Amino acid sequence: MAKLEIASPQVVIEATNLTKDRLSSFLKKRTRVLDSVSLRVEAGQTYGLIGPNGAGKTTTVKLLLGLLHPDSGQASVLGSPASARDKLAQIGFLPENPYFYSHLTGREFLTFVGKLFSMPDALIKERVKLLVEKVSLENACDRATGKYSKGMLQRLGIAQALINDPQVLFLDEPMSGLDPLGRMDVRRILHELKAEGKTIFFNSHLLPDVGELCDRVGLLVQGKMVADAPVSEIAPDGNFKALEDFFLEHVKIESDKTKAEQAKAALSYQTNLESKP
Repeated sequence: MAKLEIASPQVVIEATNLTKDRLSSFLKKRTRVLDSVSLRVEAGQTYGLIGPNGAGKTTTVKLLLGLLHPDSGQASVLGSPASARDKLAQIGFLPENPYFYSHLTGREFLTFVGKLFSMPDALIKERVKLLVEKVSLENACDRATGKYSKGMLQRLGIAQALINDPQVLFLDEPMSGLDPLGRMDVRRILHELKAEGKTIFFNSHLLPDVGELCDRVGLLVQGKMVADAPVSEIAPDGNFKALEDFFLEHVKIESDKTKAEQAKAALSYQTNLESKP
């Protein structure tokens, strides 16, 4: 009897030992921002990258998108190197602080973004109509974006990331600064996108949202990927307190390691000083 072969899940986003240093303008000092970060996201998964402020989450997204180049390591999206341009039309991106032309209406802004992708006018019109309904802006799409609330702008930002109907969506802190109703709106949209089979990668420090939306999470602390696991293992039965405990435990472990290393370095320095004649 022939053996049944089960197809391996398609890896859509992959990073291998990504390392990035930042060179300060003062004294040209190098600071390690990311240290050998590796991750894999399969087709249709929602992956959440969590970590304290300054952990390197936004830098990771920029490296995966080819907006920054790593000092070492590799990243790929949809089978192409992150720096390649052949897959850009299949990728959507919402930065942490998106810029909107305040004099344009929501409809005009989405039309402008569609033209950047060289989409036909008829398709742009169709996509804009669909997306303003998806993000519940149909009654505000002809209003100048300068009059939008924070929540409305965030929903418009998600709409612009979807204008080209991408396979893969990168969202940098999509719920940041939103009130509970705004967060609920964004969660609803992401649930719908997940049901459509989109592959979603997003950064967040809002653990309940991560627990509700994600299939898998990676935890960055001080530029290192200290944990990467399915949400179902970390927080079974939707126990988001378990996810919070997971986060705090690993952050504390890494903090204790850093303090120990600093103490060891200080002791070594003092010993060297004392040994000098």
